[in-house]
Amino acid sequence: MKPCCGSAPTRFAGVIVLVLGMSQRRERGWLVWVDMVLLAALLISAQRYFAIGEMLETGLYFFTSTDIWIGVAGIIVLLELTRRAFGIPLVVVCVLTLLYALMGQSLPWIFQHGGYGLDQIMQVVWYSFDGVFGGPLSVVVTLILVFIVFGSVLEAVGAGPVLLKFAFALTGRFRGGPAHAAIAASGVFGTMSGSVSGNVVGTGVMTIPMIVKRGFPPRYAGGVEAAASSGGQFMPPIMGAVAFIMSDVTGIPYLTICTAALLPALFYYASLFVSVHTEAIRRGIKPIPRADRPVIVRHDWIMSLCFILPLALMMTILLSGRSPALAGFWAVIAAVVLGFVLNPELRREPQRLIAGLVDGGKASASIIIAVASIGIVIGVMNMTGLGLRFAGVMQAVAGESLFLSLVMMMLGSLVLGMGMPTVPAYLIVILVMGPAIEMMGVPTVIAHLFVVYFGVLSSITPPVAIAAFAAAPIARANPIHIGIDACRIALIGFVIPFVLVYNPSLSLVADFTVSGLLWIILRLSIVIWLFSTGFAGYAADRLPMPMRLLRFAVGFGMLFPVLWVEVAFTLAGLAMTAMDWRASHRPDADDDEGGEAVATPLSPDAENA
Repeated sequence: MKPCCGSAPTRFAGVIVLVLGMSQRRERGWLVWVDMVLLAALLISAQRYFAIGEMLETGLYFFTSTDIWIGVAGIIVLLELTRRAFGIPLVVVCVLTLLYALMGQSLPWIFQHGGYGLDQIMQVVWYSFDGVFGGPLSVVVTLILVFIVFGSVLEAVGAGPVLLKFAFALTGRFRGGPAHAAIAASGVFGTMSGSVSGNVVGTGVMTIPMIVKRGFPPRYAGGVEAAASSGGQFMPPIMGAVAFIMSDVTGIPYLTICTAALLPALFYYASLFVSVHTEAIRRGIKPIPRADRPVIVRHDWIMSLCFILPLALMMTILLSGRSPALAGFWAVIAAVVLGFVLNPELRREPQRLIAGLVDGGKASASIIIAVASIGIVIGVMNMTGLGLRFAGVMQAVAGESLFLSLVMMMLGSLVLGMGMPTVPAYLIVILVMGPAIEMMGVPTVIAHLFVVYFGVLSSITPPVAIAAFAAAPIARANPIHIGIDACRIALIGFVIPFVLVYNPSLSLVADFTVSGLLWIILRLSIVIWLFSTGFAGYAADRLPMPMRLLRFAVGFGMLFPVLWVEVAFTLAGLAMTAMDWRASHRPDADDDEGGEAVATPLSPDAENA
């Protein structure tokens, strides 16, 4: 039973980050003593893991009852860390998993297994490569943490505000204005962040109030930020750390995964832009007047190098075949050097960099805790074989229907991913449901991207929509309403995974053909327009309900995987799009340039539509 891969110092680094995460507790009095006891228990249990690991590498080792109880203490501390960092939901999942391992022999149906004692469970969950200190934790410590620090350093050296200013300047001429800027900024920052809620808060504190000021309702402003921030988790090059975990799980090269994820992510963000644009037209919101748009000055162009050059350096190192960790390391160094050279404010206040590193440490501690806790689930799943049995049941229920299997997997992903960060959500779902979809002949990279999409979108799906709850205090709106609007804005995100399965050319790496790629790009572009205008109820003019329903029907028909159906509905979609374009270019049509921002009052029914 081999312990986690990597050197002892590398594994110890993960424990140190756990300790740092635990030390964030601010209470005083007797609670400090509780923390001291928990810290001591964590250090003892980690030290025992390392010692046993060394023994297992050199020969056999027979576990003692002391080893088992030390492992139990480590699990208890880990669960408490998880509660502090993420609340109750993830703790409940871990506890139920452990109870399942202990008492599964008494359960019916596919949940029944041969039964395991506490000693067997601890050997797998705490001391083996399949548990807490398993492969995912090793990937996080050796690859992912440096990119989280990179994002924090960029913010500290002053690149974040400048990038946000560029986003506002570039999107000011569009009706959506700040909403489009929020989408662009959240996409950039979200790819480097391992936390959807952290991204919502980080960019939303500036973008949400400005979106509301332009005339959008608070709930819609929160929905835009939640949908955009969530999408960063499947936007290359970093994909919120999921790309590295996926590469480790599947054995597929990191750059191949990024390539496969690129076009679907771009279409997702394009759909957000179109959705905001049609909503702005519906509400009569005009573009930001030229006089009020941010002006990019020489200092902004210079400061943009703090982001552009490190990112270019990182991609160059990756393309040369070197490790992502090395690329991230040099990107961090380049960002720090450029920050001191180009930003006089950082030279006057170098403590900003220390504060950025502290933020990066806190974010790193959170993701370490999340992945370590999911190690409990991974260990039990591998020990009991539940994932494979569940895959067999799914295949039996769905029969030969790939679509039904995908729908079941979508629902399972949305449910299992609710209330959890992206990385643990992905790991849980792919363990339970991944084998089923691969049995249907879906390429491995596409099957995993399918899971990632719905694991991420669970963060905006009510009732447990963590991105919506993060945006609610800023928008001062009901989180459930924000989640509903976020799902409406991100509708195409729920469609793209199915499109990817039936049109693998969109991934650029699986069953690729140029004709297949061009055909799906044409259809998906039209579908985005039809769905966005159908939801908004407005294209060049207001759309009656029958016409809105017709647009959805035509859009889904264009994606139906039968060639003659695709061709017929695509012709209909092209005709609708052409009519919209001609109507929008009438002499009396609104001009998107200039003018004051005026929101046309809507009736209460239209406001809530």
